[in-house]
Amino acid sequence: MEETQANKDEYRISTDTSEVDVDVVHHFLFTQSGWATGISRELVEESLRHSLCFSVFQQDRMVAFCRLVTDMATFGYLVDVFVVTDMRGKGLSRLLMEAVMAHPAVKKFRRFTLATSTAHGLYEKFGFTPLSKPESFMEVYKPKIYLE
Repeated sequence: MEETQANKDEYRISTDTSEVDVDVVHHFLFTQSGWATGISRELVEESLRHSLCFSVFQQDRMVAFCRLVTDMATFGYLVDVFVVTDMRGKGLSRLLMEAVMAHPAVKKFRRFTLATSTAHGLYEKFGFTPLSKPESFMEVYKPKIYLE
């Protein structure tokens, strides 16, 4: 995947997967996410290898993250979006979403989805709406899979 970088004031955004601080991602998902509680580090590493990752850095510290599960042409699913606790309220989720939406692959997507229980207002600013045809979507959902 082509790597991109952008700078905004004191922050740097990178899609270079080799720069992802796996410890930060694993810690957040394992202990704070609510959607991936108990996930193993190995599974996190595998998910990163198969995703388009966006990391926000303040100097050398990764302070925000998300990843896209995508074919890089027609579809994307936004997942694992977070800002580290002590950096919340500084506009980093908006900065992260601006970088995601500016990515060349995202501009081609016919369908771009996400699931959120808390941040509808943020995502609406970037064009996300409730499913137009929820009756056409199905899922296999295993919310406690990492705890079994």
